[in-house]
Amino acid sequence: MTDVTAEMIEQRSGASPAALKSRQKLTSHLRATREKLTTSSGYRVSDEGLLRLFAESHLSAIPVLAVFALVVAVAASNWIGRNEAIAWFAIICLVNGLSLSFCHRLLRQESELDTAKWRRNFTIMEAANSTAWSMVVLLMLHVPDSSARTFVLFVMLLIIAMIAMISSSVPHAVYAGLIPPLLALTVFLLPSRKMDDLFILLMTMGAELCFVYLARRLYLNSIAALTLHLEKESLITEIEQARANSDEARRRAEEANLAKSRFLATMSHELRTPLNAIIGFSEVMKSELFGAHSVGAYKDYSKDIHGSGQHLLMLINEILDLSRVEAGRYDLKEEAISIVAIVEECKHLLDMRAQARGLTLQILVEKELPQVWADERAMRQVTLNLMTNAIKFTPQGGTITVKVGWTSMGGQYLSIRDTGPGIPEDEIPVILSSFGRGSLAQKNAEEGTGLGLPIVKGLVELHGGYFSIKSQIRVGTEVIVILPPERVINALPQLHPQTQRPIPSYLKHSTAA
Repeated sequence: MTDVTAEMIEQRSGASPAALKSRQKLTSHLRATREKLTTSSGYRVSDEGLLRLFAESHLSAIPVLAVFALVVAVAASNWIGRNEAIAWFAIICLVNGLSLSFCHRLLRQESELDTAKWRRNFTIMEAANSTAWSMVVLLMLHVPDSSARTFVLFVMLLIIAMIAMISSSVPHAVYAGLIPPLLALTVFLLPSRKMDDLFILLMTMGAELCFVYLARRLYLNSIAALTLHLEKESLITEIEQARANSDEARRRAEEANLAKSRFLATMSHELRTPLNAIIGFSEVMKSELFGAHSVGAYKDYSKDIHGSGQHLLMLINEILDLSRVEAGRYDLKEEAISIVAIVEECKHLLDMRAQARGLTLQILVEKELPQVWADERAMRQVTLNLMTNAIKFTPQGGTITVKVGWTSMGGQYLSIRDTGPGIPEDEIPVILSSFGRGSLAQKNAEEGTGLGLPIVKGLVELHGGYFSIKSQIRVGTEVIVILPPERVINALPQLHPQTQRPIPSYLKHSTAA
């Protein structure tokens, strides 16, 4: 077995460069997303997102505006000169071309935007766009035809509506785009001083206010949609980061577990070799095989050395058993065994120890208990650990009762009850942890390692069973081990003699007959 050094563990504990780069990228993306969740206007949304939405809206609307401008130019040529109409249409195309260039340049920019600068540029662009559209009013200012007035009013109201919709994500651009049409209509209608024209002008102002309100609602809806999108993106990023942290923690835990396993294997090999020599030679010295000691104290020292070696060997074995159980590498050698036979065997081994302490050891077993499918060595270790603890913690003259029987679900249970000092309820999790010992146990019992119960719990759970402790101060403690019904051999379904398949329950009676 290769030795595991601190340097090797340190080298293996570092994450790979690719993993570190990925985590840094996730962290920076999460930070950027959180920063985007607040705008300069105080809303939880990205200013950059609103600007990109503005640009996308204009890109989709520019072809429609160009076609509409062509229709307006053709219609206006009936009242004004053809050259004037063509010149106006050219101005509209120039302004739309500039808008198209601005929007494309913003959408292509991948670096962080100067939002204040782009907001100002879009505001100026929208003002220039609406001014170009308002020039048609000035071209038709001196046309006396009433139908021309209706045509101009229709065009301006339609332009006002389109500006309010496509520019709603930047409120300053909406206001800048609505002022030129309003001024043009005022210049167009106010000089006549007719009540009809004044009424139309007032209605136009009211319509503009309605469009401003509509643009405000569209702006708030855009904020809500972008906020939802960014929060979803932030949540996804946080989930990815949590998963990366979990993977890193799992990797470190696996490396630590590997290092622990290698260390324990190395410790087992390195310690057992000299320990066997210590135990063997101390036993020879204790037994005085080569002659009596000249000094009697040497024999006592030999006994102490032998007992300490045995204790250390037991501790090493328990640590290795616990580490294998925790790592899931304890291989169960399952076979048909009898819990009752194991209990009788353990009672025979511990009878002399119980009698030396003045304890009564009772065995109560239900009749005709079948065998179970389990690891005999593991179940013997479970029974020995629990009965040894009961003997250790029960005061002189006490009683230990061991029961084996059926559970209500069809499994089998092993119960060991003593009349010891009991365990406080808040200390039960402590004694079930590795090296954990209760306060009363430290005062009243022999010194122990605190590994017996964790090993028992792990071995029972490997069998798919259940382990519990019930205790009451100054009354005693009961430890219960339950094996599931699947472990009881007679609970397995009867096989058909020809097909070797389980016989259905509704055919068992006829088959038996």
